[in-house]
Formats: sequence, C-alpha cells, structure tokens
Amino acid sequence: MLVTPVAVALKTLTLLLGGSITFYALRAFRRTGSVALRALTVGFGLVTLGSLAAGVVDQLLPLDPSLALVVESLFTTVGFAVVLYSLHVE
Repeated sequence: MLVTPVAVALKTLTLLLGGSITFYALRAFRRTGSVALRALTVGFGLVTLGSLAAGVVDQLLPLDPSLALVVESLFTTVGFAVVLYSLHVE
C-alpha cells in the first residue's frame, strides 16, 4: 500500500523541520538566556519527539498501531502547552 511510505516520508520531514526549529530556538536561548526561548525550545522539542516516538511505536514495536496516535497526541498536547507558556512568560 502507498500510505505507509508516504507517512514515513512525511514523518521524516516532520522530524527534520521540527529538529531544525528546536535547534534554532536552542541557539537563540543560549545567546540570550531568555526563559521564554528556553520554554519554546522544550515545547517544540516535545512536539518533535512525539512524532519520533509515534513512528517508533507504529513501525518498530509490536503494539497496536492506534497507540502511536495516542503517544503522538500526548507529546503534541504537552509540547503545545509549553509553547503557549513560552508566549506568556517574561
């Protein structure tokens, strides 16, 4: 089926883009020491890590594939909560 290779390709792009955003946010945090940028780094890192974890659960572990959706949703929810926090912290 064509869906699996397309999904793997999209997850790979997600990891590359999310990793890049996280990397540049980390560089900005190190340069400025801003608490907001640190939280932003953690938030985007969690969203990216969730994509990786979902891919591992779905492709490599002998578990129910719907668990991958739960894992990714958990990381995405927590990550976006941290990103939201980063927008409010001074």
